[in-house]
Amino acid sequence: MLPKMKDFDFSEKSVILRLDLNSPLDPKTLKIIDKWRIEKAIPTILELKEKKAKQIIIAHQGRPGEWDFTDLKEHANEIEKIIKENVNFVDDIYGEKAIDEIKKMKKGDIILLDNVRKIKEEMDKKTPEEHAKSEFIRKLSPLADAFVNDAFASAHRSHCSLVGFIPVLPSFAGLLMEKEVEMIGKMLNFAERPRVFVFGGNKEDKIEMIKSLIDRKIADKVIIGGALGNAFLKDVSLRKIAEGKIVYPVDSVEDRDIGEKTIDIFEEEISRANSIFLGGPMGVFEEEKYRKGTEKIFKAIANSGAFTLAGGGHTVAAIRMLGLENKFSYVSTGGGAMERFLMGKDLPVIEALIKFKR
Repeated sequence: MLPKMKDFDFSEKSVILRLDLNSPLDPKTLKIIDKWRIEKAIPTILELKEKKAKQIIIAHQGRPGEWDFTDLKEHANEIEKIIKENVNFVDDIYGEKAIDEIKKMKKGDIILLDNVRKIKEEMDKKTPEEHAKSEFIRKLSPLADAFVNDAFASAHRSHCSLVGFIPVLPSFAGLLMEKEVEMIGKMLNFAERPRVFVFGGNKEDKIEMIKSLIDRKIADKVIIGGALGNAFLKDVSLRKIAEGKIVYPVDSVEDRDIGEKTIDIFEEEISRANSIFLGGPMGVFEEEKYRKGTEKIFKAIANSGAFTLAGGGHTVAAIRMLGLENKFSYVSTGGGAMERFLMGKDLPVIEALIKFKR
């Protein structure tokens, strides 16, 4: 069982809180243009604030060498605006400055340390036990009473800040992590049949996931739109295992959206489902003339009355653009993490939390 926040008394304790605040930025100003992941982290921050815990937040933005690899000052400002409480950004991670600021904290204080991906060993793929020996973990862990990981979108990575504290501190899944595991687990194990999985976008690696869902008898039907439909038509092995299970496009709009006949077929399949997973747009929805397929299918799912789960960056962007977020049973923050979970593969963060549960 996953160790949860309700299993520990955080009152006035020092807590290292790992969040996934990685957000889309404006290429010119480097301002955050979509605060969705930050908003999703707020319930855990408020829960700890209510307990007067001292929160030492760690997170990342971008990857070293890429244009969106920035510090987290903007992220601290955004959290501050939402919770209307002071959030102290510290432009250090585990040096003297960071340690001094942590030692000065009073109950209820919140600090956000700098981008953990500035640490050389952060992105090394090592075991939790190996990461626990790093200077970063050895310097910060003695300053905390507990570790909370609420970074579900990064749960498929065995990075230092994600798993390194788990062997050395009482460690718990945050409220978002707990909800993600519950809702994706429901789709896999308990959701009422027929279960329909709707995929789109252009990630051909989804073909492996589709095969897995059919092989494991998780999916009763799979609908494929977007560029994936073309990939399916080329994949003979997928067509063989998927006899009668896969519904794919029969027409298109300039190969950039599904056509009217396809929309009708997909809507008919959706109307029969009791549980629906949505992972990808039906076309190039960013351009208005290729948006119709995505809009019609997403609205059909949102209004279906079925249990509905959605996830993935482009999927979430389209859902938010169409104003449908509150019409889904759950919208996941995970992309790669959610895909691994759906395929029945281990997530290093979840595995570590369970393995080292105290």
